[in-house]
Amino acid sequence: MAARADAIVTAGLRPEFFAERGIVSLSRTLVVTALAVLVLAGFGLRVTGLSSEGLGEDELNKLRAVEDYRQNGLTAANGEHPFLMKALQTGSVFLAEQWNKARPDWQIAPETALRFPGTIFGALTVILIYLFATELFGAEIGLIAAALWAFDPNAIGFNRIAKEDTFLLFFFLLANTFWLWGQRAAESEPQRKPERYYWATAAAFGAMLASKYLPQLLAITLAYYWLFQALPETRWRLGKRRMLKVVGIMAIVFLALNPTILLPDTWKQMGMFAAQKLVGHDGYEFMGTLYSHKATDWLNGIPWYFYATFILVKLPVLSLIGFVVGLPLLFRRRLGDGRYFILMWLFLWTMTFMFAGGKFTRYLTTVFPAVLITAAIGIQMLGRVSTGLLSRFITTERIRFLVPAIISIAVVLGSANAASAVAPHFRLYLNAFGGGAEKIGYYFPHDEFYDAGMKDALEVVVKEAGPNARVASETPTVAQYYAKRANRFDLSFISLSDPEELKNLTEGDLIITARGRRYFGNDALMSAMPQLDKPIATIDVGKTPAVEIYRLRHNSLSLVLEIVDRLPRLDQDVNIRRAPSTP
Repeated sequence: MAARADAIVTAGLRPEFFAERGIVSLSRTLVVTALAVLVLAGFGLRVTGLSSEGLGEDELNKLRAVEDYRQNGLTAANGEHPFLMKALQTGSVFLAEQWNKARPDWQIAPETALRFPGTIFGALTVILIYLFATELFGAEIGLIAAALWAFDPNAIGFNRIAKEDTFLLFFFLLANTFWLWGQRAAESEPQRKPERYYWATAAAFGAMLASKYLPQLLAITLAYYWLFQALPETRWRLGKRRMLKVVGIMAIVFLALNPTILLPDTWKQMGMFAAQKLVGHDGYEFMGTLYSHKATDWLNGIPWYFYATFILVKLPVLSLIGFVVGLPLLFRRRLGDGRYFILMWLFLWTMTFMFAGGKFTRYLTTVFPAVLITAAIGIQMLGRVSTGLLSRFITTERIRFLVPAIISIAVVLGSANAASAVAPHFRLYLNAFGGGAEKIGYYFPHDEFYDAGMKDALEVVVKEAGPNARVASETPTVAQYYAKRANRFDLSFISLSDPEELKNLTEGDLIITARGRRYFGNDALMSAMPQLDKPIATIDVGKTPAVEIYRLRHNSLSLVLEIVDRLPRLDQDVNIRRAPSTP
């Protein structure tokens, strides 16, 4: 454990810490200022154009839960997911409404209000990554990793989705930062009582589980803890008594932040979710191929290399180089004992998510800091190697400081440039290895577009649709929501995967096909539409066509109905959410 003494946070904030290790001499003020700048810059990127993309289907479920809470108090709405994030969103939506009443000249859109809490927690994660990585590997790596998180387009894109993963990660990092501080207090600062860090860790873990039901993340911390318990020199041992207190505090905080878990209907929702009866669709498109999307399909579902592909094609090139260099360094003793935490994190996360049949790119949120910390390790090594090579030709002492700093800044600026190039549609980013802008929508269309173009598409629909028209799409609830906002209550919305409903289509009805919403149940129809007729409108997300809108005419209607007759019936185990017309 002594090898991790290099990473003490409080020492990392003192200038002598850097001077003793040949790192650029920094002051506490400079470090705090740098972190403040990173948090503000990261927040600015995360909040920019927050309502430029329409709500995704899952996000709309959160908004409906918020509305249910406000009308009926605590309910089991969206009960398959914990309460904490939805509580924060409820407060955000309420405050936005109050702002809109007071400032009619500057309105906050519902999309912004719903996503806003995630952008705050995502930006503040910069500080936690610095503290956590500094504790393990030193302040230099901590600052690099924090800067990468602030500007990485993927991290920004994850934080802009109104989903639980950002909050889960925040409290995971908070808990483990306290956990490591407790370890340090027990090992190297015996005069300080470590118990306060143990209790803070427990509270943070309780909040983590109140953010998302993913107890597997606890295994990462426990594995790192137990790894050193057999060593006789280890003084960091909780014992049964304190471990029971940790569990008790965790349970109390969990219940306090997730009171809806006590409702019987919540358990019914969780049971349906666990039985995969709330799965809205029957497939997932990855690299142009449709795959089954049930978690229990394991290797018969989405390929195991899904997340590895994401890192290869989505990570900015310079960050990717840093990750490739840093990964083997995790197996070198010279890096210190902190490497075991990152190895446990990467390994256990991989075992949890890589082989499950159902995958989403946003699940990477909870391991992405480990990827960026590994990249920071590689960047630091590249700086040192470059310094060694140049010192043979240039004897100036400043080279020891300037070269690593220049390399680190170049990598961070590379991420910032990548983010600015695709803003505000950060999820669309692809690096040169992935084919750049020309291949957007090829690898992960569902997660890249995430219904971003549906809001603009419905602006066209409400103008083009005749009275009482039917509108078929793969997200009828989202379509209905935006139609209501435009006061088109007469329209009926049906699923593109429901052949029984599609048989009722008539001339003049509309069909919406959206990239990322191709499934086994609608593949034949979506593939045929461009050949049957020309769209009346095409909606772009950024510069990429994302949604096409078709009006059924006499000839195209008959051909569509022929295709519908050949479509398979819906699997009775899948609950397709419909949006019936509202009188």
